Amino acid sequence: MSEPTPAAPSRAALLTAFALVYLIWGSTYLVMKFAVASMPPLLMAGTRYALAGGLLYLFMRWQGEPAPTRQGWGFAALIGLCLLGFGNGGTTLGVVYLPSSITALLVATVPMFLAVLGWASGLSPRPTKWVTLGLADGMAGMYLLVAHTHAAAVKQPGHTGLGVFAVLLASLVWSIGSLYAKNHRPSASPFLSGGMQMLCGGVAMLVVGFLKGEATGFELAQVTAKSWVAFAYLVSFGSIVAFTAYIWLLRVVEPALAGTYAFVNPVVAVLLGWAFAGEVLNPQMLGGAALIVLAVVLVVLGGRQKA
Repeated sequence: MSEPTPAAPSRAALLTAFALVYLIWGSTYLVMKFAVASMPPLLMAGTRYALAGGLLYLFMRWQGEPAPTRQGWGFAALIGLCLLGFGNGGTTLGVVYLPSSITALLVATVPMFLAVLGWASGLSPRPTKWVTLGLADGMAGMYLLVAHTHAAAVKQPGHTGLGVFAVLLASLVWSIGSLYAKNHRPSASPFLSGGMQMLCGGVAMLVVGFLKGEATGFELAQVTAKSWVAFAYLVSFGSIVAFTAYIWLLRVVEPALAGTYAFVNPVVAVLLGWAFAGEVLNPQMLGGAALIVLAVVLVVLGGRQKA
């Protein structure tokens, strides 16, 4: 039986959700950098999402939301693994090897992946000439970023290629999960769905983190106050607030439009990284950043003109 068509969301609700995703997620790249400075990356990210997801899930059940079905948990596990296990997990590893601003700019490839994968899966029309131009433009921008990344002020310098690969793979799998989430809902409630997905994705990251040996030699006493504050921000705002807003947007707008957080996130991340973390962007990197942002504009707006 098909689900009833939900009422169109209000303009205020859409603007609020986009603002939360744009601004909060733009700040999380720098905040993740502070968190992983004294915490193992995957164990930090896994604990962050497992805690946030568990709290949100229990709160929504306490509010009277019905228990999800076994099929719903299956959807949540797949989406959580893609969006969080691979998506956020890979991005968290990325800020260990890359400046937070460069990590955010690489994540700007998400709308491009959504455009190509959406067309390949039949969810979106064939890319127009503007979308194709944007894809080529984005590849040129990524080359400039990779070739001229300044590795100062990162936790583990000397592994730029590994960081770039982790973030691009994370963006690809995030895009796959976003398209899958469009028509596979763990629960009728986006808030309960968000809690389920965060819980599943967080557990997956914890398992990988332990298997990777991140717990070896780690003690809570070594975590700085700055990392604890960053962790609390990531749990509350970065996970519960912004991720739930994104899940809701995936339900009410087309995937490529939901992916336009990549317009603003890099700008926020670059400004915060420069202001608070001493990150430097040379002319080549700024050129690469401009090309990627232009590519996102061409892909998203070109695709919407076609539609």
